[in-house]
Order: sequence, then C-alpha cells, then structure tokens
Amino acid sequence: MDTQLESLRAAALVEIESASDEASVESIRVKYLGRSGSISIVGEGMKTVSKEDRPRLGKLLNEVRQTVTAAIDERKTAFAADADRKAFDGIDVTLPGTPLAPTGNLHPITQLLDRTVAIFRRMGFQLADGPDVETEWHCFDALNTPADHPARNEQDTFYLADGHLLRTHTSSVQIRTMENQPPPIRIIGPGSAYRRDEIDATHLAQFTQMEGLYVDRGVSVADLKGTLEFFFRELFGNDAEFRFRPHFFPFTEPSFEVDIKASALGNRWLEIAGCGMVDPAVFEALNAQRGDTAFDPEAWTGFAFGFGLDRLAMILTATSDIRHLTGNDLRYLKQF
Repeated sequence: MDTQLESLRAAALVEIESASDEASVESIRVKYLGRSGSISIVGEGMKTVSKEDRPRLGKLLNEVRQTVTAAIDERKTAFAADADRKAFDGIDVTLPGTPLAPTGNLHPITQLLDRTVAIFRRMGFQLADGPDVETEWHCFDALNTPADHPARNEQDTFYLADGHLLRTHTSSVQIRTMENQPPPIRIIGPGSAYRRDEIDATHLAQFTQMEGLYVDRGVSVADLKGTLEFFFRELFGNDAEFRFRPHFFPFTEPSFEVDIKASALGNRWLEIAGCGMVDPAVFEALNAQRGDTAFDPEAWTGFAFGFGLDRLAMILTATSDIRHLTGNDLRYLKQF
C-alpha cells in the first residue's frame, strides 16, 4: 500500500501541474479525491491492514490527501488570478472614469422636517409616531369632536369600509401617546394627514403636518407663546413679529391662530399655525379610556399646536403652487 499511495501522489501532482484550465483541475480532484477516486478507494482498504501497519499507513494516507488537495487549491488560485489579469488587459487606468448619473438631494419637505425636529429637540421635545389609518375615537372622540362636527362628514374625511379612516391630523399621535404614557409629556408628531380637499395651488388631499404637545404641572399660555415664538424665530429670523388671535378648536380652550410677520415673508402678516391649551374634556376622555386618573385636569395642564410643513416649505422656497412639491419635476427639485 505504501508504494501504491506514493505512486498515486506522484501521478496526481504531475496531472495537476499539466492541467490546462480550472475545469481540468476539478476533474483531477474528482479522479483522485472524489468518493470513487483512486486515493479514496485506497483509504477504504485501510480496514484490511494489520494493526501494526495501520498507524503508519494512516498517516501516509492523510499526507497524500493533504498534498494533493493543497496542489489542487494552489492551481485553481493561479488560474483565477490569471483570469483576473486577462480581464484587465487593454484597460488604460489613466483614462478618466465614467461619470455617474447626477446624485439626488433631499426633498424640500424632508429638509424642513429635519430642521424643525432639530429645533424642537433643543427645547426637549421627543419624536412620537402613530398609524395613518386610525379609529374615530383617536381621531375625533378623544379630541372632543362630536359626531355632528363637519370634520366627521364623509365629504371631508376618507372613511374605510370597516369604519376606520385616514387620519385628518396628527393629533391622534398625541392621544395614543397619552394613552400609553402618564404625564409629564413633551412630544412632537410629524407625519402625513389626509382630507378630501379639492387639489389646487394651495391644497392637497395628503399633506405633511407637525403637531406638538406639552403636558406638565403649571403649563400656561405663556409657555405656549414662548415655545412657538422661539421656534418660528429660529425658522424665519429674529426680526419675526407675532400675534395670537382667538380662535376655536374642539380640543383646546382657549384656542389661538398664530400670525407672523418677518422680512423672510415680505413683511406681511401670515397665518401660520393653530394652537391652544388642552381642553380638560380631552383629559377626561383619556382617563376614561385608561381607567385611571393619570391626567387629572385639576393637577395637569398642557398646550398643543399644529402647522403644515408643506405650507412652510412653500414660504421658505418661494413656491407658488403646492403641487410642485409632489410633482417630482427635477427642474424644480434641483433648486434645493
């Protein structure tokens, strides 16, 4: 068996060295090391070898296998390296590269969203999120919006067959947060909102809204005004002037609309946001839903606010038609 193994090793090494390509090397591997290969067959004969010769012949068998395997791997590596060299033959590495397609930019609304989130984070607000498909309770009932309110009309809201609806504002994020977290709370909830508006230069059926909520002990209208004035001055400049006009929202009392005048806006007054102190009825609805008194209106107060990012983006980019923001026209988007 010694002579047979040495002969097989020598023959295998000669064939490997003279192989013309990688496929030939693979054939040699099967011939000698495959299940029915010559060396494998000799190995099966080890069971007939005497106990005295078995250690020596077993060691020799392993050495032959290892030697042939190493030679096969080395030859395959050489063929692969040669193929790589041939693939680059004729290529002039000093020539300029092929230019890539033009790279894109972040959408104007995405840029504005990142900027607004950064400003609110500096004031201690955390990001919160919720589903776009909502229940009537989260979107209306919990927000003190009765069944006969115009917002619940099928002509104003996208209702689904199972009774759910596409949220008309991200105030539902505030409700879901308060359902699962006791006060104090300080969050912002950016996201899509949906209303059955006629699409024109200033309206879309889907738009991006940013809403905020702050609930703590002793929160006042002064805190609300200070927060919004700081935010909008960071956005439009320190020369911005503000006025808070009394308004009505079902879920805040008192309620305000915010007007701003700044050089970035052409020094004209512009209504830009809605806000107010959280109505105690909202806290009572949450307590009933939670089954506790975590939001006791005698102990906790809060404010909420909301504005459309699409409208702010139009102002900051001097865009006259909101449809440009959804048109994917590169001539428009490349400007930003």
